[in-house]
Amino acid sequence: MAHQIEQMAYVGATPWHGLGNQLTQKQPIEVWQREAGMDWQIQESPVHFKADAVGHLGTIHSFPEQKVLFRSDTKAPLSVVSKRYHTVQPREVLEFYRDLTEVSGYELETAGVLKGGRKFWALARTGQATALKANDQVNGYLLLATSCDGTLATTATPTTVRVVCNNTLSIALDGTSRAIKVPHNTRFDPQAVKKQLGIAVSQWDEFMYRMRMLAERKVQWHEAMGFFMNVMCEVSPNSQLPEQLPNERALRKVQALYEGQGRGANLESARGTAWGLLNAVTEYVDHERRARSNEYRMDSAWFGQGAQIKQRALDAALQLAA
Repeated sequence: MAHQIEQMAYVGATPWHGLGNQLTQKQPIEVWQREAGMDWQIQESPVHFKADAVGHLGTIHSFPEQKVLFRSDTKAPLSVVSKRYHTVQPREVLEFYRDLTEVSGYELETAGVLKGGRKFWALARTGQATALKANDQVNGYLLLATSCDGTLATTATPTTVRVVCNNTLSIALDGTSRAIKVPHNTRFDPQAVKKQLGIAVSQWDEFMYRMRMLAERKVQWHEAMGFFMNVMCEVSPNSQLPEQLPNERALRKVQALYEGQGRGANLESARGTAWGLLNAVTEYVDHERRARSNEYRMDSAWFGQGAQIKQRALDAALQLAA
């Protein structure tokens, strides 16, 4: 497929990446599995290879240290991995949320498959919500994602979404992500991850306290320029500037978003504040950054370079407010 997303489902308003099949609320896990394209299994086979041709076919040898992972439905190959590699099935990602949605008030909002099945995820709203000044609403989410090609450990990430612009941001403080990662050389234990997340979820209040500080921190023009040069161009404003700024187009775009073009940029919480600086960057990464498609932009914003840019912006904004 040309698209990275094989299939996706969502409830409520169209998600920020604008992709997927819409479901009505409170659907059982089994419906999510079907509509999000996650109703298949990862199967495995030993690696075999053909050596010098003897006769018509050549001799077939096995390589027991490696195995091929492939889809049960289409038989499409997904990756070649070490025999010690533990797979996490698409069904397991959704099952992780079963008791959270049935008992703990969580609600699945999006789930789907990227890169033909090499990556898949589900995102649920936790029920946590905070309003900053001028009713600038921020909701809490939990993202669980994994891969079967070694590009991503099974990762549970507490995440926020700013409602006015659908900007996403992973909860991280003191330069440390609150994500819990289970590498593929160990077994994924959902109950152990949930126990660890109990601590992460309780950090919501501390994180939102810091976001309120950002909304209170007024920013001078030179501070805003220094922030954007640091985050977008990785150039210290105190150092000698190069003749040609790296990433200048992106720098101009985030400036424009901050100065009023961004959704929610003129709310009292964001206008001329460190919160506004941070959201100019997250809006750029989630909605404006050049990408081959929405699917590629989403993959980057959650798991790739875009996620790193957002983390740099968060760290820099918190330094401003310190």
